[in-house]
Amino acid sequence: MDCTNCALTVRRYLEKEGAENVKVNFVDGDVSFKINTDTPPESFQKGINDLGYKVTGNIEAARLQQKPSLNIYLKYTLWCLPFTLVLFLHMFHGVTGLYWLMNPWVQLTLCIPVYATGMSFFGRSAWKSLRNGIPNMNVLIAVGATAAFVYSLIGTLGNLGEDYLFYETTATIITLVFFGNYLESASIQSTQKALNKLAISQKITAHMIAFDEHHQEIVMPVESADLRPGDLILIRNGDQVPADCKIFWGNASIDESIITGESMPLEKEVKDTLIGGSILVNGTVKASVIAAANDSTLANITDLVKQAQGEKPPVQQLADKISAVFVPLVIGIAVVTLVVNYIILHDFTSALMRSIAVLVIACPCALGLATPAAVAVGLGRAARNGVLFRNARSLELFKNIRQVVFDKTGTLTTGELSISHLHLVNNDLSEEEVKRVVYSLEKYSNHPIAKVILKAWKTKDGMQWQNVEEDKGLGIKALSKEGDEYAIGSYKVAAALTTDREHNIYIVKNNRLLAWVDIKDSIRPEAKPVIDYLQKKGIKTILLSGDTAAKCNLLADELGIDTVFAEQSPAQKLAIIESLANNAPTAMVGDGINDAPALAKATIGISMSDASQIAVQTADVVLMNKGLKNLPLALGLGKHTFLTIKQNLFWAFAYNIVAIPLAALGFLNPMLAALAMGFSDVVLAINSGRLFVKKV
Repeated sequence: MDCTNCALTVRRYLEKEGAENVKVNFVDGDVSFKINTDTPPESFQKGINDLGYKVTGNIEAARLQQKPSLNIYLKYTLWCLPFTLVLFLHMFHGVTGLYWLMNPWVQLTLCIPVYATGMSFFGRSAWKSLRNGIPNMNVLIAVGATAAFVYSLIGTLGNLGEDYLFYETTATIITLVFFGNYLESASIQSTQKALNKLAISQKITAHMIAFDEHHQEIVMPVESADLRPGDLILIRNGDQVPADCKIFWGNASIDESIITGESMPLEKEVKDTLIGGSILVNGTVKASVIAAANDSTLANITDLVKQAQGEKPPVQQLADKISAVFVPLVIGIAVVTLVVNYIILHDFTSALMRSIAVLVIACPCALGLATPAAVAVGLGRAARNGVLFRNARSLELFKNIRQVVFDKTGTLTTGELSISHLHLVNNDLSEEEVKRVVYSLEKYSNHPIAKVILKAWKTKDGMQWQNVEEDKGLGIKALSKEGDEYAIGSYKVAAALTTDREHNIYIVKNNRLLAWVDIKDSIRPEAKPVIDYLQKKGIKTILLSGDTAAKCNLLADELGIDTVFAEQSPAQKLAIIESLANNAPTAMVGDGINDAPALAKATIGISMSDASQIAVQTADVVLMNKGLKNLPLALGLGKHTFLTIKQNLFWAFAYNIVAIPLAALGFLNPMLAALAMGFSDVVLAINSGRLFVKKV
C-alpha cells in the first residue's frame, strides 16, 4: 500500500462486502477482518487484488515467503534513472556538444520507457482507485506526468519547437517519485525493526530429544514452529531458546533482553520457565515445551503490538477525514491554478507547468504516515523493553495522566515474604527456644508463612509432640511430651491475652502469651525511584490495598506515597478507582488478576504480569516480568509518541498548506515539486525514527 488512501480503499471494499471489525495496518500491510457471510475467503482475496493490491496470504505464510530482494521502488528508480539523466543533458547541449538531444523524437524515445514504467505502476493504481470511487495519491502523479507527456507529444507531432518539450519533466517526476517512495518504504521498514526482530526470533532450529527403538536418547533438528506442548528439547550453551518451555534437567544463565530489555542474565534451574527467543548464555538444559509457536509469549507480544499498530488513536481521525477528500481537492486546485494562471499570464505553457507542480507536490501520504509511523516506533521500542500496549489509544491517553494508583502486594512489593521481627513478651523461654518451638510446629502447616519460617529457622533439634492438631484459619495446637500446651497462629489464638492485633504470628504456652512474630513483604528496589520519578513529574501517587492500615502506612511512609486507601475489598477498590478516574485521568498498576475490575475501570490499566499470563490480562498496558522499573518508560513513550504524532501532523499540514500555493504561484517547477513530495515523507519517517533513541 502506498498511502492512507490505499488503506481506506481496502477497508471500504471489505465493509461493503459485509466484513466486520476491519483493521488495515498501512505501515506493514496487514489486514484483518471478521466474515459474517457465506462469501468464501478467496472472493475477498480476488476483490482486493482487483483493487490493485497484491494479497500475499496470511501473515505467517507471507513472512515465510519473504526473501531478501531489491526493493521494488528502487528497481524502478534504477531502471528510469539512466533515461532521465540523458534527457537532462539536453539542457546543457551547448556545453556538452550533444546537439542531437535537442531532437524531439530522440527525447520522445528516451521518455517512453520511463513513462510506460510509471504508468504501469502509478497509472494502473490510479485507474483502479478511480474505478472504485476512492482516488489515491497515484492519481495526482499519473495526471501530472501524463499532462507533461501529452503536451510534449503534441509539440513534437506539431513541430511546435522546444518551448513545448517537457519530456525531462515527465521522466523526472516519475523517477523522483519512485525514489521518494523507496525512501519512504525504507524509512517505514526501519520503524518496524523492533517488531521484526521479535518476529525473526520465533523462527529458529530446535534440538528435539527423541528415543530410538532401544530407548536411547537421540537429538534431531526440527523447526521451532513444529514444536508442540510436551515435546522435549535440548538447549546448549549459546543457543536461542526455540519455544516457551520448562527446565527438567540442568541449569543455565539466560539473557531475556529481547523480551524484557534487561541485559543482565538470569539464573534458571529445574522447574523454571524459559521464554522462547531468549538466549542461553551459559550452561546446558533439557526442557519440556509448554506452548506451541502460535501461543508462545513471543507470538503473543508480536500479535499485541501488531494489533495496537492497526488501531488508530483519536488524534488520527482528523487526518483521515482530510485524506479521504484530499486527492479530489488537489485536482480541483490544479484545475483552478491552470485557469487562473492562463487568464493572468496568457501563457498556457507556464500555467500548465504550475498546475502540474500543484498535482505533484501535494502529499496525502504525509497525512496518512504521520500517526502510523510514530505509533509503530513507539510500540516497537516499548515491546523491545518489555512494555506492551494493547492499543494505540493508550499511547495517547498517557499524556493526560495526573495520578497513578498502586496495588501493594506483588506490585510495590516482591510478594516474597521474610521474617522482620521476633518479640518476646515474657522470659519464660529464650529467643532460640521460641524459634525451636515455632519451627517444630510450623512443620505441620502448608501456609506460605510457615514455609518462610521453616527456611529461616531450620534446626535439627526439633521438639517432639504427643499430639498435633491444625485448625484451618486459626493455627496449630500441640501437646509436648512434658505436658505443656502450645498454640501458634493468628491473632485469634491470643485474642484473650492481648489487644495488640497488628502482628502475623502469636505463640502461646499454657494459655500465656510467649512472643509474636512479624512477617514482611520485601519492597521492590525499583519502587522508590519510580515513585520519586512520578512525583517529580507532578503526578500524584496513591496506594490502594486490602492489607492492614498499619502496614500500608508504613510502606507509604518508606516510599513517600501521597495517599493511602487500606483494608479495601475488590468492590471498594473498584468504587475508589471509578471516583478517582472521574476527577482526573488515572492510571492503576496492579497484578492484572485480582485487580482486573479496577484495572478495567481506570483511565489506563497497567498490569504487572508474568510473561505466561500475557494473553489473559485485561489491562491496557502490560509490564513484562513484573517490570515496575519500566513504568517511567511506558509513561514517557506514551507522552513522546503523542508529541511526535503532533509534530508529524503539523509538518504534514504545514507542508501542504505552504507547498501547494508556492507551486500554484510558480515558485516551484514540477521537478522540484516531485523531489519535495518525496522529501516530505522522509522527514516524517526520520522524525518518527527519533523515538528509537530519544530520551523519554
